[in-house]
Amino acid sequence: MPTQKFTSTANTRGARKIAIRFVLLIGVLSFFADFTYEGSRSILGSYLGTLGATATVVGVVTGFGELLGYSLRLVSGRWADATGHFWPITILGYVVQMAAAPALALTNSWQAAAVFIILERVGKAIRNPPRDVMLSHAAKQIGGYGTVFGIHEALDQLGALFGPLLVAFILANQGNYHEAFAVLLIPALINLAFVALARLLYPRPQDLEQPPPQVVSDGLPRIFWLYLAGAALVAAGFADYPMIAYHFGKTHTVPNDWIAIFYAVAMAVSGTASLVSGRLFDRFGFSILIALTFAAALFAPLVFLGDFWLALIGAAIWGMGMGVHESIIPAAVAPMVPLHRRASAFGLFTAGYGVFWFLGSAATGILYDVSIFATISFCIVTQLAAIPIFIAVGRRLLSFKP
Repeated sequence: MPTQKFTSTANTRGARKIAIRFVLLIGVLSFFADFTYEGSRSILGSYLGTLGATATVVGVVTGFGELLGYSLRLVSGRWADATGHFWPITILGYVVQMAAAPALALTNSWQAAAVFIILERVGKAIRNPPRDVMLSHAAKQIGGYGTVFGIHEALDQLGALFGPLLVAFILANQGNYHEAFAVLLIPALINLAFVALARLLYPRPQDLEQPPPQVVSDGLPRIFWLYLAGAALVAAGFADYPMIAYHFGKTHTVPNDWIAIFYAVAMAVSGTASLVSGRLFDRFGFSILIALTFAAALFAPLVFLGDFWLALIGAAIWGMGMGVHESIIPAAVAPMVPLHRRASAFGLFTAGYGVFWFLGSAATGILYDVSIFATISFCIVTQLAAIPIFIAVGRRLLSFKP
């Protein structure tokens, strides 16, 4: 099968079609990736609970996984910038991640499960920065960074909808957790097949973007660090779903076979929110991120205090926040930094994001064992504290040039 040839002529019809096909193909392989690992993550909290894990253990394990899953992106981002081997690094990450999620079927203790939970996050850490850079090259051909990341995230989260639904179906039909994890091997293998196809058809996505003149820079701009500070606060206060699932399982607010369905609803909302918010970000800028950050903070009292239906609304709001985080937040980084440092910037940004996600996840788990109200207060206050920072970043972006 012949490979696609990119043209370096900006804004041509042919280049736009190639860019769209590339983004859609990456979206399809991400569909099967999220089908696999989000299917497993939808029941991790309740699964760990059946293995004797406490809320603190759930918070620390999932939080540490996120810590590695984000902090190691600093390494893979610099590795990609230094070598230019974007595809080999991306492929390695997908192989590790797609092997780890179905392997949870082999575990019988929370300690063993923790190993694969963390390994799955490591695989994601390896592949995300180089993949995001490859996606960013298509932005100018399609309409903007928000649009590209929004389209990709919408397909990504569509997989995150069907994975939990499959898991919920298995559990609702007398299946057990091990069977639910094992069946995820099928979408994992399909993902790897599409990864190989994308590498074959699009070996050089960087040819989609006309490189700007090289500018020598001693470091990343100040606006990047300010933006990272705001995103870190959002990450700290955004409880991971395994913690929410643990609460549902412990309080019986949501039946066990509905926990994965709640996650599927959250992912459906996330995919829609990522597509819409990405387009709105390209048109209206940072004001969209500010408004959606405020709205997303409302998830905490609903999921932790609400009954079945309020918890469902809270899960949907949580999903909306996740869609914003996965589309607007990386989209905003790309125009802040020089092209030749983009992978490093993605890696550094998500590493800082992950450190605070870990600290926040550990804090919510510890606080939950003490007081649900303390957990809710922590989630709300930290997220709302990011809003003044985002306002400052939005004002600076009006006159900013990388």
